[in-house]
Amino acid sequence: MTTSARRHFIASAIGLASLALSPALQAQTPAPIKAVASFSILGDLVKQVGGDRVAVDLLVGPGSDSHVFQPTPSQAKLVGQAQIVFSNGLGFEGWMSRLLNTASYKGRHVVVSQGIEPVKGKADNHGHQHGHSHGGAADPHAWQSVPNVITYVGNIAKGLCEVDASGCDIYQRNAGAYIAQLKTLDADIKAAWAPIPLAQRKVITSHDAFAYYAKSYGVKFLSAQGVSTESEASAKGVAQLVRQIKKENIKALFVESISDPRLIAQIARETGTKPSGALYSDSLSEPTGEAGSYIAMMRVNTRALIAAVRGL
Repeated sequence: MTTSARRHFIASAIGLASLALSPALQAQTPAPIKAVASFSILGDLVKQVGGDRVAVDLLVGPGSDSHVFQPTPSQAKLVGQAQIVFSNGLGFEGWMSRLLNTASYKGRHVVVSQGIEPVKGKADNHGHQHGHSHGGAADPHAWQSVPNVITYVGNIAKGLCEVDASGCDIYQRNAGAYIAQLKTLDADIKAAWAPIPLAQRKVITSHDAFAYYAKSYGVKFLSAQGVSTESEASAKGVAQLVRQIKKENIKALFVESISDPRLIAQIARETGTKPSGALYSDSLSEPTGEAGSYIAMMRVNTRALIAAVRGL
């Protein structure tokens, strides 16, 4: 056999061996776990932990409002086919139980806020809790505190391990690496606020979504609406807020990215305060936007808040 012929034979043999091994290799690569997350912020957290091993579908996408979400039949079908469903809990998804029942869902349902101490929702001027979708018990926006999200990530990893034991080491490694990033984020936010006097840390927002941020980072948030964007601000509540803004010379006036800006525009006119822009409360931006991930969202919000309270 000539040298050229030997080379051709060896190359052919290697090719045949590769073809023979391909099905076995393919069999070792599991299909992605089918996961559904209730809204965009939670979806990002699940992707951080799950990596390529998990395919995540969202019910409420970027820029949309979970408070007023109404599931469609196609979304019920999506949930019915999922191996694991993640929700925030604390009353945030008032529609979730009905959706799981409609979908006849039998898989794992993980409530990621499990183990977090809830902050009570604020009552209006008549002593009533805002937002019937939250049951008047707790403020559900726990993700606005980075330490709470560290708890979320632990619950996500545990849930994924329960439905995919062979991938548990991967989920735990991913969670550990992401928690390290979150701890850096938390330290950075605290350091950013440190030079601002506590008396100056006052912010007006369109709805009451930042109580956990306030508790973790020493910022006072005031709003005319309650914890749900469905609740309406009373004329008395707005008038009280206007008086407080004037009395305390509050400079930071924000609308949230999912909210109707008309309420903040009204308050701005009545106080002569220039609106400071938008905050991301219940939703990320599109993936290519400035708040396309949870960490990016928290950094964007913090920069905007600090610039506003400084009057910049």
